[in-house]
Amino acid sequence: MRPLRAGIAATVVVCAALGGAPSASAAAPLPARMADTGGGSQLITAEAPRASSTSGTVTWWDRRSDGRWVKAGSAPARFGAKGLVAGSGREQGTNTTPAGLYDLPFAFGTRAAPGGTSVTYRRVRDSSWWCQDNRSRSYNRWTQPRPADCRASESEHLADYGTQYAHALVIGFNYDRPVRGRGAGIFLHVNGRAATAGCVSVPKDAMRRILTWVRPGRAPHIAIGTAGGATAITKY
Repeated sequence: MRPLRAGIAATVVVCAALGGAPSASAAAPLPARMADTGGGSQLITAEAPRASSTSGTVTWWDRRSDGRWVKAGSAPARFGAKGLVAGSGREQGTNTTPAGLYDLPFAFGTRAAPGGTSVTYRRVRDSSWWCQDNRSRSYNRWTQPRPADCRASESEHLADYGTQYAHALVIGFNYDRPVRGRGAGIFLHVNGRAATAGCVSVPKDAMRRILTWVRPGRAPHIAIGTAGGATAITKY
């Protein structure tokens, strides 16, 4: 029995030694563990625990001149009512948030831009629409006014969402070369009452802070994903 007890004690010591300190990889900030951050010096990460989650965390990061990523702020986040899916295979109307790495083309809002905002900011008017009509030449584009080939029933009248779109950033999902049926109108915006229809949302104060933090000259991007699995944020 004594040899067995000694063996157990040794095992405990070894396990304690192995578990006593995190690995260098685990200790590194999230952007440093990602496959790609977009090449700029600003990054927003929107991370959910798992693909079925409707909540998680948004964090915004600065990359310093020495290459180190430093957290500039964070806030609780909401995702699509049906969770997250890989952006490359997403289907329109599924209430899923597209995982992936995207640029941030411009900002908009029903309210004036917060002081200090430097990103291009479009003020929402009654004539402002986001076209989601797959038949339209303006698919997945801001339109003002709504063009004749973009059906109102298949589009979003931005002024109708005074709370959510008080301030928002366009997420460049399916934006540069839109694929019909993949999805349109994916934004980082202010929280509504619950989960989103596919966007990422944060509290209004956090959204205002993000807008004043973003600097176009620093090539900001947003990475959306999960803590692990097929849509792990570290893959993007």
